[in-house]
Amino acid sequence: MRFFAMVTGAAAAVVLATALGRADENEWFKPLGEPPKASPRRVSGGEAPALPLPATPSRRIERKRPPAPPTLVRKVVWGESAPFTFDNGISTEIADWNLCPADVQQLLAKVGAVLGQRYGTESVPLASFDGAPEGTPVLFFSGARSIRFDRTQLDLIRNYVLRGGTVLADNVAGSPYFYESFMKSMAEAFPESSFRVVPLDHPVFHIVEDASKAQFPKNVKGDTPLLEGIYIGCRLGVVMSRYGLGCGWDGHEVPLIEKAAYYDVASANRIGMNLVAYVIGYSQVAREEAKPELFGELDERRPTDELVFAQLRHGGHWNVHPGGAVSLLRVVRQNTSIRTSLKRVPVTAGKDDLSGFTLLYLTGLDRFELDEAAVAALKRFLEGDGTLLINNGLGLGTFDASVRAELKKILPDGALEPVPPAHPIFSSVFKIGQVKYASAVQGMTAPALEGISVGGDLRVIYSPFDLEAGWQGCEHPLARAYAPESAMQLGVNVIMYAMTH
Repeated sequence: MRFFAMVTGAAAAVVLATALGRADENEWFKPLGEPPKASPRRVSGGEAPALPLPATPSRRIERKRPPAPPTLVRKVVWGESAPFTFDNGISTEIADWNLCPADVQQLLAKVGAVLGQRYGTESVPLASFDGAPEGTPVLFFSGARSIRFDRTQLDLIRNYVLRGGTVLADNVAGSPYFYESFMKSMAEAFPESSFRVVPLDHPVFHIVEDASKAQFPKNVKGDTPLLEGIYIGCRLGVVMSRYGLGCGWDGHEVPLIEKAAYYDVASANRIGMNLVAYVIGYSQVAREEAKPELFGELDERRPTDELVFAQLRHGGHWNVHPGGAVSLLRVVRQNTSIRTSLKRVPVTAGKDDLSGFTLLYLTGLDRFELDEAAVAALKRFLEGDGTLLINNGLGLGTFDASVRAELKKILPDGALEPVPPAHPIFSSVFKIGQVKYASAVQGMTAPALEGISVGGDLRVIYSPFDLEAGWQGCEHPLARAYAPESAMQLGVNVIMYAMTH
């Protein structure tokens, strides 16, 4: 439905209030750029005589059109539209989904100049969207007023993201209405997850340019950019920009909305190019982590000599690399005599019985905190000869800080210390002297494991660099991680050590 109500600069705050919502929300329903200049009036000086046509039409050389670039972004059509008249008398039409019409085109042009690859964009209503990430790597939402989805649309978006697609949402003017409504809708689509603030050392802030600092023309204090995301495995499957990006991509500010909060042009371009490059760089990861994985269940009858890969749930994002552990367990089967189940079993310390496990695995991407019951259960587990393997997903600083804080609660008298090169863990199966890291880690060749000993044996083994990314076997751009072969060898050695000490 389209509402054709005349909107003027003076009355924009209350127009369409009855049809579309509250008056204060409609204050954000305005063009986001300066009004175009009126065309100069011309006075006709008489008609010029028509030029004669040539007797024989000249031959024209037909040039082949270059092939259309692959579509990278589809911008979702949603909401309502209406005419708007600027104070200078010029009229235009505005739409909820397209308040900044050239945003994506301008961004992709800049990305193409940097990456040397042209990408295209199209608009699509959700009713016409096939949900296939193969043809639509990015589904883009932009707006300033409340956006709403029905259950069918939420299921479509959920399945698209779980199959490897990425949803980007630009709160193009920094409106509380679009922001809150979109966040609420995605919480309904992904009830098992939650939006998390993306830490500033995450690859998305550095993959093309350093975007860990930003400038805001008005209404935002400080210089810290803010992206919030829902993680699917280790990648950002849904990303919301709290402050407006699109107008910066198009090279202008937001003059008509007094409360607007948005990045300046340079900051918006840096963040936007990083977002696009991140989606492209993590496309293989998206495909790998979209593969279904069979989880195991607690089984009281399991043989006591079988390794069950028990992974700890916690309040942060705990399921970082789906499929990574199973890849490691296959290598364990091939290179050792350990009886191994090829299923992960998720467990919650303080709720599930941990006494039947030899090894617990904990990983994450950002801040987490263990409650008192979990701390007590893990303390009993470690003092009962269990081994806790901790892996820093993507090698991020926020998770590292939480690991160290939580271990202080579990083992207040212990402290993480580097595992020396001569330790048996580096020779339990493979003899490991030097290792290879991913390209983001420069100047290191020695394995970097830290540990805490209890009763003379390592009971906590912590990798500040991502092991599981290497188990998964595909590139994770800018991840502080081990290369696949070294990650596998270290993983096998840790499991053998845990099973024999």
